[in-house]
Amino acid sequence: MSPQEMAEKVGENIGTSEWAEMSQERINQFAEATGDKQFIHLDEEKAKMTPFGGTIAHGFLTLSMMPYLTANSDVPRLDGLKMAVNYGGNKTRFIAPVRSGKRIRAHWKLLEMVEKRPGQWQQTSEITMEIEGEDKPAFICEWISLYFV
Repeated sequence: MSPQEMAEKVGENIGTSEWAEMSQERINQFAEATGDKQFIHLDEEKAKMTPFGGTIAHGFLTLSMMPYLTANSDVPRLDGLKMAVNYGGNKTRFIAPVRSGKRIRAHWKLLEMVEKRPGQWQQTSEITMEIEGEDKPAFICEWISLYFV
């Protein structure tokens, strides 16, 4: 799809990812990589005594799953894409914890698609991270990506 065709989809839901499991192993690896070793992520016994009832994924781990979920989604790909980079976020709200062993998937709604200069497009999407079997999403964010075509 061309960037111009993508721009015509502003206001529409543009894709959903496959499900991905937030395993305890993945949570442990994230804790090791980031140094965030708070007990609610790693210690099952202590975590059982919290309102979460067990270990939960780091909010930033859940957020960092976006590139993987994007690659494993039906979000349209831009024709002639040379490079894509994360530009940042306008809003991110962590709404519900992702318990160890739960599955998540992302849903994208296109908010804006603007050509900033020839061959460089800025896309803003609302991403909702669904937790399988839960009423509330893990998070909702407004994410900005730059695409070079």
